[in-house]
Amino acid sequence: MRIGVLGTGNMADALATHWVRAGHEVFVGGRDAGRGRRLAERIGGGAGHGSLREAARFGEVVLAALPYGAGAEAVAALRTELDGKVLLDCSNPVGPGFLLLTEGGPSAARRLAEAAPAAHVVKAFNLCHEDVWRMTPPVFDGRPLAVPICGDDDTALARVRELVRDTGCEPVSGGGLERAGLLEATAALYIGLWVGEHADAQAIAPPLAYATGPTGG
Repeated sequence: MRIGVLGTGNMADALATHWVRAGHEVFVGGRDAGRGRRLAERIGGGAGHGSLREAARFGEVVLAALPYGAGAEAVAALRTELDGKVLLDCSNPVGPGFLLLTEGGPSAARRLAEAAPAAHVVKAFNLCHEDVWRMTPPVFDGRPLAVPICGDDDTALARVRELVRDTGCEPVSGGGLERAGLLEATAALYIGLWVGEHADAQAIAPPLAYATGPTGG
């Protein structure tokens, strides 16, 4: 699969490294040519580097690893290059005080879809710190990390499920793109618990067998 990466930060590094190791072709695009070149060299596997536009043009799947606020603007400028392609959004619109910056408005993923209406936007990879995505693989107590995915196009979802498995994780259907905001809100909640309260966010949910309440007497 050809994967264009918009951005040269930690998420771009963590995810693209897995995908190169899995045999995909990767092209890193950034505003800073030097950072793009250094990231491509670090990723290895013959990864290319260049501008954001070149990365968008290269990929069958295009990862938008851009900060919230910059993503929609960058995608709008690349909309013709993104027509018909999978646009994978991993951003978190979380601000000071762990507040959701999109409160009362469209999700970050929906904003990308509005900026590039002919692209197939999928939300994924937003619930963990980038160093978790660097793990090979992210497995905890023998259980692979589950990655919720939200999107509306079946072909796009199938491609993203493949990319999730290539990181050593298990994809989980999170519903259509209209539910991407729930993923983003979950990230805001989890980050606030982890960072602000030093709480175990996993402990807020019971095991699956008890999801609908205890059984038996």
